[in-house]
Amino acid sequence: MESLADIVRGHAKAVPDRAALVDDERTITYAELDARSNRFAQGIRSEGLGAQDRVAFLDKTGPEYFEAVFGTAKLNAVLCAVNWRLAPPEAAYVINDSQAKLLIVSEEFLPMLDAIRGELTTIQKVLVLGNSPADESYETWLARQPSEDPRIDPAPNDVALQFYSSGTTGRPKGVMLTNENLFASVHANNEMLGFTDASVNLVAMPTFHVAGGAWGIVGLYNGCPNVLMREVDPAAVIDVIEQHRITHTVLVPAVIQFVLQLPQARTADFTSMEVLVYGASPISEEVLVDAVRTFGCSFVQAYGMTETTGGVVLLPPEDHDPAGPNKHRLRAAGKAMPGSEVKVVDAETLEAVPAGEVGEILIRSPQNMIGYHNLPEATAETLIADGWLRTGDAGYLDADGYVYIHDRVKDMIISGGENIYPAEIENALMSHPAIADVAVIGVPSERWGETPKAMVVAAPGATIDETEIIAFARERLAHYKCPTSVDVVDVLPRNPSGKILKRELRAPFWEGKARRVN
Repeated sequence: MESLADIVRGHAKAVPDRAALVDDERTITYAELDARSNRFAQGIRSEGLGAQDRVAFLDKTGPEYFEAVFGTAKLNAVLCAVNWRLAPPEAAYVINDSQAKLLIVSEEFLPMLDAIRGELTTIQKVLVLGNSPADESYETWLARQPSEDPRIDPAPNDVALQFYSSGTTGRPKGVMLTNENLFASVHANNEMLGFTDASVNLVAMPTFHVAGGAWGIVGLYNGCPNVLMREVDPAAVIDVIEQHRITHTVLVPAVIQFVLQLPQARTADFTSMEVLVYGASPISEEVLVDAVRTFGCSFVQAYGMTETTGGVVLLPPEDHDPAGPNKHRLRAAGKAMPGSEVKVVDAETLEAVPAGEVGEILIRSPQNMIGYHNLPEATAETLIADGWLRTGDAGYLDADGYVYIHDRVKDMIISGGENIYPAEIENALMSHPAIADVAVIGVPSERWGETPKAMVVAAPGATIDETEIIAFARERLAHYKCPTSVDVVDVLPRNPSGKILKRELRAPFWEGKARRVN
């Protein structure tokens, strides 16, 4: 297998009648997925798309996402999943930045499309999953395409998927992942997680994240059934695991915590579970110990980022024993996966630091992206000499090669597994007439790990109303990015060059905690 297209081609021949994708309404076999992705490829070719052209996809998790994944691959085009949680202006920016020529959107998100249609600069055609008076139905369009495979085979280093990850400038960046990146991730996961064709894989996380989109590809590569959840619902997670006898899944710590709070979790049948991978944000030791006891399966922590095609550091099951000799490793992120390397350097000089000393974490891996779409300067800042990628995270390596996350080099906030960049929130709030100055920081949250707090300076003669400020933000940003609290201060601390000293602002809220991540 050299491209994503080969995955579905191969299984359609070997196990044509086996379930590939399962959701509440449908079961799609590997043969059907192959045929439908052929039609998709032929369809986008008929619309004038070719090699490396972008297709935007705006919907929650469903079979059509994977039809688009393999359909674009069969024409060497690129799928760009749009975060459906974004506010309309944010979604418009992502679609325009991707330069997508075709947009697939579900009926559920037609109000968002209506709000941004006039702003879309490159979209030539819109297809709707469902019904729309203005645009063609996806199913109608797909049905009129020929079912032959166009056999436009991508090269290993051609871009296959483009996920969007926010940056410190406040603008999302298009992370370009190649076929080679995705297969490197598949092979490393297979070696560590024990996937077989008898596995049953649950895709619970959103497919606009690598934790959903790339995780589903791991299951499909192995030719096993992949059960899709349209969106994460902790009670439904329990039901799906029991009903479908799930063996493997990825969940963020916030979802695990919500599941554990449900009474039915104590009596649920989790005996089918073999491996539960968690990551994207830190997890408390108390929640982790309870989860291991409740699910009764192997737990694996994954540390990575969109730019590394997901996890490149894993904490294996043997390091999840709270009563064992290595119980201190419950606070570690893990060790480098097969094929990947990790080192810790001084963030200024980029020279390696000794074991135990905190610095910036760098990763060298075949999973590293080839760059950010149309952002050569940002790419050069992240992908540096000798194949190393700067994560922006601060941490240290112990003598055994385990990575421990200590802090963040950048100001990023991780709330419930979502990356949030303060600059984006600050830019939105500065347009409020009552605000003269603002800084956004992450503060501890028992539920989400941390949440954004806005520290604002009132304009002369203005009064700050916390509820109104939060509502103002929600009109302009996805809700998960919005501050959950607002504090009014007389002045924001700055260094001589004018940079806000956010470390000083954060310090009182993190007092008594060993790490500045929760």
